[in-house]
Amino acid sequence: MAVNGNPEVPGQSPNESDGASDEGSEWQDINDTPLIDFVTLGMFIIDEIEYPPPRPPSTNILGGAGSYSALGARLFSPAPDLSRTVGWIVDQGSDFPQVITHLINSWSTSAVFRHDPTRLTTRGWNGYVDSSERREFKYTTPKKRLTAADLAGTPLLKAKAVHMVCSPNRCKELVQEIITLRKREARLAATSRFSSSSSNNDEDDSDDSDNDPNAYTRPLIIWEPVPDLCTPFELLNCTNALPLIDICSPNHAELAGFMGTDGLDPETGQISVEQVERNCEQLLASMPLATYTLVVRAGEKGCYVARNGGRRKEPPTKKGKKKKVGLDARNFHGGLQPDTDMMSLFAGLLQDMQDRDNEDDPFGRFDDAEDGIEADPGIERWLPAYHTDAAKVVDPTGGGNTFLGGLAVALARGKSIEEACAWGSVAASFAIEQVGVPELGTDGEGSETWNGERVEERLRGYVERVGLMT
Repeated sequence: MAVNGNPEVPGQSPNESDGASDEGSEWQDINDTPLIDFVTLGMFIIDEIEYPPPRPPSTNILGGAGSYSALGARLFSPAPDLSRTVGWIVDQGSDFPQVITHLINSWSTSAVFRHDPTRLTTRGWNGYVDSSERREFKYTTPKKRLTAADLAGTPLLKAKAVHMVCSPNRCKELVQEIITLRKREARLAATSRFSSSSSNNDEDDSDDSDNDPNAYTRPLIIWEPVPDLCTPFELLNCTNALPLIDICSPNHAELAGFMGTDGLDPETGQISVEQVERNCEQLLASMPLATYTLVVRAGEKGCYVARNGGRRKEPPTKKGKKKKVGLDARNFHGGLQPDTDMMSLFAGLLQDMQDRDNEDDPFGRFDDAEDGIEADPGIERWLPAYHTDAAKVVDPTGGGNTFLGGLAVALARGKSIEEACAWGSVAASFAIEQVGVPELGTDGEGSETWNGERVEERLRGYVERVGLMT
């Protein structure tokens, strides 16, 4: 039985820390890992949850978007092999509890531990402020945000799918940084390979770049907007970020925040599916010339997948390159500025990107484009939440992050967006069944279980229930 993130673990004090142990004092050696399917730039946080009296608080709970998204990917990645394709960074301060180190190690992922005895671990307080179950959050120690540079020099940089939680402008910065670093490492690897080949008088000049694990590829980008900046004032920045990513996944309230509403039915006070659909339609209608995907997480309503029908233009060659006229390579919406009339976002102002080539494409949007025009019929579909019984939901904390970890690793392994949402829904179902993370174990046949159940069996049942063809 694996150690749980709850402090009530036999033989372990909740305040016991690792100190400067060899296990946590340096970067773990992960250079012998397989190719990484998933990495997250979400922060690692240790949570304290304070409930209304008389329930006592829960302390030293594994938390943060990084932890829960890694959990979502790990659920579908059994040890010993697939578990190593899940990458994340764990920043340990001087107060890092040993019980959490043991818990993370039990998952057998490609976690990178970075121990810094000069700082405290990032911690957060979650408190219920009234009887409505509404929870507030605040940091109780300085937070440590991850950057693309934190992935450099490790296999995590080459992950097939990258998850990030940030503002629209930060999203643009991270995408550009990741693309730049991946291209730089690919060039260095190619130079090293050429030098080695020349020194060995290798007469085989064939191009093996398609089979080269060090060759540049563009990752899938899964963007989770940070809640505090889901406002109408950030809508412009949001639309400018969408062309750079593959999946944008706000929850229903965050999507509504961009549109200046609350996302609730005024009569029932419940999540409004009509508002979710209308907000997605408006957002996607502002960008008619290309295909973008929104996955809206809507709690007990499930998730809504919306992808507009569009097309991807053939990237031009350097021959016959047209001159750009007053267009910044970073501005994909034709020079929109913060003082642009917000209503104009839906007036078809998207500038066609057909004159952009890779040299002027710092975000790598055309790196993997096919020749010619690729048509997309689009998708509009609701997928229900896994749990239909509210009594099964003990604590929804981390459910959305876990959803996106499952979704991202599914896309990295070639699944369709609808299949990926099924993976995400099942992943989230495990995360919300308890305070903290689910318990990893094995059954009588030696197969992995989480909370006593095989993940593949829960997925199979869900797929059959919703009628999803795989």
